[in-house]
Amino acid sequence: MKALIKTSIAAAALALALPAMAEVVVVVNPKALESSMTKDQVAAFFLGKSSAMTPVDQPESAPVRAEFYKKVTDKDASQVKSLWSKLVFTGKATMPKEAADSAAVKKAVASDPKAIGYIEKSAVDGSVKVIYSAQ
Repeated sequence: MKALIKTSIAAAALALALPAMAEVVVVVNPKALESSMTKDQVAAFFLGKSSAMTPVDQPESAPVRAEFYKKVTDKDASQVKSLWSKLVFTGKATMPKEAADSAAVKKAVASDPKAIGYIEKSAVDGSVKVIYSAQ
């Protein structure tokens, strides 16, 4: 019984220590024709399978980046990095633009009708249009 209590307390402490992940949304310029996209359509831009839009990535160290790739591409950071390395090396694609944070992603997307990026839902404002929510 004591072991069960200790395990429960440890699990509760771990749950409190882990930060809650914010909801991630995919955004485009408000003037973009797209009003919504599927998970696969979004993934195509961020995995180099489509060049119809210009992906704007967040830094590798950003928790929102890991959350985005996990939920949208079903890949972790090392898998995505490996994929992009191959695409760039073979000349099939160029790396996504990288912005410093969600505010910089919004600014880049707001200034380019062909850009697509991801940010925390709480950062959304009128300068961008949400086309997908990664839940």
